[in-house]
Amino acid sequence: MDRYAVVGNPIAHSKSPYIHQWFAEQTGQSLMYEKILVEMTAFDEDVSGFFALGGKGLNVTVPFKEQAFRFADVLTDRARLAGAVNTLALQNDGTVMGDNTDGAGLVADLLVQDWPLSGRRILVLGAGGAVRGIIGPLLEQKPESLLIANRTVKKAMAIAEAFPGGAVGASSYAELEGGFDLVINGTSASLANELPPLPAGLLGAQTAVYDLMYGVGPTAFLRWATEQGVERCSDGLGMLVQQAAEAFYLWRGVRPDTAPVVERLRRLVNAG
Repeated sequence: MDRYAVVGNPIAHSKSPYIHQWFAEQTGQSLMYEKILVEMTAFDEDVSGFFALGGKGLNVTVPFKEQAFRFADVLTDRARLAGAVNTLALQNDGTVMGDNTDGAGLVADLLVQDWPLSGRRILVLGAGGAVRGIIGPLLEQKPESLLIANRTVKKAMAIAEAFPGGAVGASSYAELEGGFDLVINGTSASLANELPPLPAGLLGAQTAVYDLMYGVGPTAFLRWATEQGVERCSDGLGMLVQQAAEAFYLWRGVRPDTAPVVERLRRLVNAG
């Protein structure tokens, strides 16, 4: 039976085994999927060992996405643009390919929810690895504008400069003004039940708001958006399932139906 896993530190909280088990059941695929705790200094050793023992593919979560980028023998274009890898796949010639499915997962979830991106003004908050992974796929949807805002503007500029032609702008939080169609929270503030330091008046009633994080109930960011009168809010649980589906397709050549898995996972998360 083909073996897959998710690696990270910490990893106990990961829902990936449920997702891929449900994908396998739905598509009639025979595979085993587990979660593996990797010590902070043992990534290359543990991942090499996994593939040496016949492993076929890995999902990679924090804090190892940049190490996975360096580990891969060959990179997809979107992984190269992201500077990070969240999916490793063993190739027929024995090499390991690195891909980044985060941005594709986000775009898929937004489109499934009927949130158009073409011609829209998009604001992305944060400048960490999660943000770097979503910019390329967002640009492929041809928004009118895409702005990255971060507490440290230099970090936002560094990501913006990776995309040619001035397609991406950079800003501090304090400089932000309203007028955005979609605001995406790519910071980790929601993990601590906190908010980025955003100015009043940033959101309008017609603004759509998306948080890459998810949990039991709305995140602090989504609660704040609702208080500002925003009606279209979403957390990142759908993105989690969509990026997993992209990885599953990469490994197995079969694209699962994500809608029932999103519903099933939502019930599991809400049950605690």
